[in-house]
Amino acid sequence: MIQRTGAQTIVELLERQGVTIVPGIPGGANLPLYDALSRSKRIRHVLARHEQGAGFMAQGMARATGETSVCFATSGPGATNLITAIADAKLDSIPIVAITGQVPGSLIGSDAFQEVDTYGMSIPVTKHNFLVRSARELLRVIPDAFRIAASGRPGPVLIDVPKDVQTEVIEFESWPEPGRADPSPAVDALDVARAADMINESQRPVLYIGGGAVCSGAGEAIRRLAEKACIPTTMTLMGLGAIPVDHPLSLRMLGMHAARYTNMALEDCDLLIAAGVRFDDRATGKVAEFCPTAKVIHVDIDPSELDKIKSAHLGIEGDAREAVEALLPQVHKSGRTKWMDHVGRLKAAYPLVAAASGGPLSPHRLVRTISELLKRDACVATDVGQHQMWVAQVYPFNRPRQLLTSGGLGTMGFGLPAAIGAALAHPGDPVVCFTGDGSLLMNIQELATAAEEASNVKVVLMNNNSLGLVHQQQNLFYGNRIFGSDYVCHVDFLKVAEGFGVPAFDMGQPDSQHSALEQALSLDGPCLIHAPIDVGTQVLPMVPPGAANRDMIGGENGHTHHSVPQHAATVPA
Repeated sequence: MIQRTGAQTIVELLERQGVTIVPGIPGGANLPLYDALSRSKRIRHVLARHEQGAGFMAQGMARATGETSVCFATSGPGATNLITAIADAKLDSIPIVAITGQVPGSLIGSDAFQEVDTYGMSIPVTKHNFLVRSARELLRVIPDAFRIAASGRPGPVLIDVPKDVQTEVIEFESWPEPGRADPSPAVDALDVARAADMINESQRPVLYIGGGAVCSGAGEAIRRLAEKACIPTTMTLMGLGAIPVDHPLSLRMLGMHAARYTNMALEDCDLLIAAGVRFDDRATGKVAEFCPTAKVIHVDIDPSELDKIKSAHLGIEGDAREAVEALLPQVHKSGRTKWMDHVGRLKAAYPLVAAASGGPLSPHRLVRTISELLKRDACVATDVGQHQMWVAQVYPFNRPRQLLTSGGLGTMGFGLPAAIGAALAHPGDPVVCFTGDGSLLMNIQELATAAEEASNVKVVLMNNNSLGLVHQQQNLFYGNRIFGSDYVCHVDFLKVAEGFGVPAFDMGQPDSQHSALEQALSLDGPCLIHAPIDVGTQVLPMVPPGAANRDMIGGENGHTHHSVPQHAATVPA
């Protein structure tokens, strides 16, 4: 017979799942779990400085590898601090297992010290959750949590474990099998045949690829389909890198901050092949006017997404990779010369503002320069704001899982801990985190974790001493009434970083900008690169909130205006 406490059972079950790193923070309600973890020879603990940081580190590992990752937190404020990271994982379909301590079962419901209803609070933001009532339940719950997190549309699972369950001693005969993802539902062969017929009959098709395609590993199959049938391909923020963004068939990112030609090509398409997307408003704009003349094929592993926002002429439930691989032999090879010529004219007439324009600290040029100095496949994390969109617009992503960013929830403070998670998952590989001063201040304490772990994370801080995207929208849509978005106190981030033990480099000195950047990026371990930018610099073009994607403002030669350009050429028949 095997005899273990509940805490020992958790740790050994995690080892059997292949978990090797767990970020977290200990507290009174999970100390038995930490005591058991201290004896593990397979799992290394990473001490975060905030539970939200621990959750985002787990996300960084999961996003970078595709494998389910784990984080720990204690009860009460530990669990509530973790909720934002869990909600972020839910909206972006990221598989993590969060294990929280809870007050002893006899005290649940008594308003005991550091007690909150973690189970109840987490229901809306998890794929599934558990409140464990006995240590024996752990033999089922832990493997089941990993199975649920990884199956179908991935997502976060929370396990709330009372302290007395952690100390309870149980006996059992054998360990359960590790939890593994359930097989994907088989793609309907008739649906695939119908989709192939629609593609073969189409004159002006566009592939529309999202995070679900990245999650399923569909990138290579999508590239082959696009090349075989000559189909221009656009990606959501979460889908960037599914095919290389510099590929001749790439239309880059669509939506609110796309290049104007991308949204114009979508306006003209007659068939939209959507894979692993949820027709998010930031991608579609006014959904009733999105791809107005196109038939829609929608492939998604989550059947609740089909017809939820935009009705599909053909909805296919299934794994994106399996669906595209099934399509490939049935889709005809085609050149689609007229359509490709038209798309080429749109690209030439309405390009994104040249990345090389402006000085070394112009955002587009800074992003491109950093991409040229890094390895081609370096991992890129971003926070949320203007810098996120500048990176999405011009960084040359060439592989899936290269970009780690908060898409659905748009969480400021995501970037630094997620980058640390990616560095933990791929030690030695370069990781760059693009952030803004507002976002970095949300979780700046994780610089201490980066220093402690010697994480190879380069934090590029675009500092405009404001909440840049809020400032921009107040300027454009609120009569330039700037309120609550400018910082009166200008933080000395160089001193702050050095106080955490992280080397800092200043690009604010014109005579040493490039050399400071080269030196910082060649350094082993973490560093902060401070790049002051003008608060008046905007992310353009932009679709105003609630408008159709055709109604973009700004972007031509860097100017802001509200005119809507005419098409560069007649749409081909």
